[in-house]
Amino acid sequence: MKLIIQIPCHNEEATLPVVVADLPKHIGGIDTIEVLVIDDGSTDRTVEVARQVGVQHVLRLGAHRGLATAFIRGVQRCLELGADVIVNTDGDNQYQGRGIPDLVAPILAGRAEIVVGARPIESIPHFSARKKRLQRLGSRIVRHFSRTEIPDTTSGFRAYSADAALRLHVFNQYTYTVETIIQAGHLGIPITHVPVAVNPKTRESRLMSSVPSYVWRMISIILRSYVTYKPLRTFCYLALPPGVLGAVLCLRFLLFYLFGPSASGHIQSLILAAVCLLIASHLLALGILADLSHANRHLLQEILFHTRRKFIKERKPPLAQS
Repeated sequence: MKLIIQIPCHNEEATLPVVVADLPKHIGGIDTIEVLVIDDGSTDRTVEVARQVGVQHVLRLGAHRGLATAFIRGVQRCLELGADVIVNTDGDNQYQGRGIPDLVAPILAGRAEIVVGARPIESIPHFSARKKRLQRLGSRIVRHFSRTEIPDTTSGFRAYSADAALRLHVFNQYTYTVETIIQAGHLGIPITHVPVAVNPKTRESRLMSSVPSYVWRMISIILRSYVTYKPLRTFCYLALPPGVLGAVLCLRFLLFYLFGPSASGHIQSLILAAVCLLIASHLLALGILADLSHANRHLLQEILFHTRRKFIKERKPPLAQS
């Protein structure tokens, strides 16, 4: 059983030695532990430092691609290297490496395929009150849309089984955290969480340049992910307001036509009703087409999953198969 711990890095030469030194060297049920550093276009000595501290693998992306791309490219490389379990942690030393055994335990026991390290949000001193409120609200929204029970949906400290990693698809370029949870919930991938500890802050977050920008990006990711996996339901929700309004206006015109002195003064309502009902019918048609596209995408993802799994198993070293 091989565990690969991947560390996406962008200019992390100062903290990377501490991160690597804190990683566990032995875990029960794991035969081999290796480390992969993903260099996301660093302009400092991140790559040289990684090699100096004994990291087994370095993946260089060239230009700066962003966290989501660095994560998914790292996962792909871990699978090519024969990983049975993949752990993702940050290069800024936010998470304590000693929590990795607890993180991989549910996967080794067969209880889950994705495990999220839940931070103690309320007791983190460098989180402001506003950030804590945003974390609570955002996680509650993601739990609703994903049908999961993950309390800390933006945590990047996670463990994945090889099968779960093979199913991952990240469409946005910003972050993978929320999208992969929504994806796991709707694809039926067993996902759970364990409490983890964090270290003192070493630098400001690079994802949250400003609160409004961060909130807007997260909302767009949540909505896009939900539309991707529940297109028919989404378009039915969108069609409901104009459909109800059109039906009410039609009923109003009919009542005036049957019982009023004259219906000629209410033709505008009938026109508006027709427009509303036309909009609702078009949205429903789009929902049906999107649902058919979703079914085709699901079949393609299953084909890709089985193809990738077969390819990885053929390339996997003998030790990883034991």
